[in-house]
Amino acid sequence: MLASRMFHDVKMEGYDMAAANIGRRDFLKGAAAATGLVILPSGVLAGENAPSNKLNIALIGCDGRARAHYGVLKGENVVALCDVDEEHIAHAAKTFPNAKHYVDWRKCLEQKDLDAVVCCTLDHTHAFIANWAMNRGLHVYCEKPLANTVEEARVVRDTYLKNRGKIATQVGTQRHQYPNFERVRELIRDGAIGELQDARAWGNRQLRKDGYLPGKGKPPKNLHYDLWLGPAQHHPYNPGYFDGRPGANCLNWNMYWDFGTGQVGDMGSHTMDIIWNAIDAGRPETAEAKGEKYDPEVTPVELQMTWRHPANDWRGPINVMWYQGGMMPNSPRKYVNLNRIGHGAMFKGTKGFIVCDFNSRLVIPWGPDADMTYFEPRKEEEVAEPMGHFQREWIDACKGDLKTSCDFDYAGLMIEQMMLGLVAYRAGEKIEYNGETGRTNNAKANSLLAKEYRKGWTLSG
Repeated sequence: MLASRMFHDVKMEGYDMAAANIGRRDFLKGAAAATGLVILPSGVLAGENAPSNKLNIALIGCDGRARAHYGVLKGENVVALCDVDEEHIAHAAKTFPNAKHYVDWRKCLEQKDLDAVVCCTLDHTHAFIANWAMNRGLHVYCEKPLANTVEEARVVRDTYLKNRGKIATQVGTQRHQYPNFERVRELIRDGAIGELQDARAWGNRQLRKDGYLPGKGKPPKNLHYDLWLGPAQHHPYNPGYFDGRPGANCLNWNMYWDFGTGQVGDMGSHTMDIIWNAIDAGRPETAEAKGEKYDPEVTPVELQMTWRHPANDWRGPINVMWYQGGMMPNSPRKYVNLNRIGHGAMFKGTKGFIVCDFNSRLVIPWGPDADMTYFEPRKEEEVAEPMGHFQREWIDACKGDLKTSCDFDYAGLMIEQMMLGLVAYRAGEKIEYNGETGRTNNAKANSLLAKEYRKGWTLSG
């Protein structure tokens, strides 16, 4: 039995979670000194028996994307299952029969033997669950998007940075495991297209909604609809929001402002990740957007957003752009049809372009001196090794060095940029952004950086 399990079984009056986490770490360090084993910040024993150590994990959200986690989680101890739909819990329980069951994630996080959380819930609860879990010293894997507002992104990232060195985090942009991500980065860093000038990503999905759905019928007995709403403002039940079927139920509700951010947070998280991995960016200095007329109920289908990022130690200042719903960048060559790439990215340099999707890339030299003689590919031993299985990277990090490819620092900054673009879109004008304070030069934009939650729900519990 892990020493962490022994500590979690102790019950105390006036239990204080922060104090308990400190006490747990001290207890484990003492146990390590007595046994000669190394104790990692996650509370997992490391040594010859390290492969046999298993994490105690809560799976919060048991269907949809959660099913993609079942395989890797079978190798750990799934001790808690939580879902607002009891049928989803029953399905997951066939794979994880020894777990306790919850319909309220707040109650689930009170379970004392947890080491880690996998969050596969609705978008408008991601930041809440991630932040609450980190406040309890737990490792967190959170499906994308990590946040639905600028404030949520900043709060979650700040909480992670306070706990970095003690917990492992990962955002579920699982396409990041494809080797092409590193190949594109290497081509840019090695100068295949000269000096980088801008980067553009796009998605062609078009899901149109007319507005919030009217009340229709009653929720099925297995669905706890008030918990499904969670921190979102109240809307009467309609089966159009939630059909209960496995798979991409997010496409039923994430176009509505109170529940999601449309394709900006959905496929935007995946596709912008290609760019984010390559440009080493922090927070943008400006944001602007244009698209279809603003609808206070439904997120836009047609949209273009642009951010200006300052220079860093290897490149000058650049523009980063996102296009969706039919709005597209111009192709560098007439014979390259960007519309044939459903979700892709393009990098422009002083001597050419890189056009890519998740799995492939095309280098297009540009200009009379772009003869590629200036470019020397890196040696085989200098090429980044494949990262391997994306979820497994997080599991291993929880038991090891805590390092992951898409932690809440990296992914938090990326989604903060995306959410800032939506602020500019809703404000209707270009905004300047102070990354230190998290404020803009525009009063209307500042009012859109955060949202009001239903009474009884707090982001920092």
